[in-house]
Amino acid sequence: MTENKMICAIRIRGQVGIDRGMKETLDRLGLMRKYSCIVLNPADAKKKAGMIKKILNFIAFGELDKKAFEELIERRGQPIDKSKKVDAKKVAEEIEKGKKYEDLNLKPFFRLHPPRKGIDSKFHFGKGKGVLGDNKDKINDLLKRML
Repeated sequence: MTENKMICAIRIRGQVGIDRGMKETLDRLGLMRKYSCIVLNPADAKKKAGMIKKILNFIAFGELDKKAFEELIERRGQPIDKSKKVDAKKVAEEIEKGKKYEDLNLKPFFRLHPPRKGIDSKFHFGKGKGVLGDNKDKINDLLKRML
């Protein structure tokens, strides 16, 4: 994980037959269900790097660009107080600076659809195939297919 970038983590694998420690780590990150997503600002990404490393075989993660993050907030962001509107650009800037989602009237996770055209392979064997693990910039393409 590089510095000064937003990190997007998407849970790909479900919860059947999962170790209790892994389940607790996923729950603490806010990835309760399959195809749920969290976005960590650079400061949080440094703090939670160990947790992400532990659940590497259950999630796809990578560096999220600002345009994709704004679209994610606009299309999938769920306000805590539904009577107030959420401005996606303003919220994206505030979160990047280090503000919490709850302060901006937004739930800290995003529920996504399964990816259009499917997943070629979930499993990550070494350097090659699979969506699990670090996807670097390809996470933006995966995220767009899941919106």
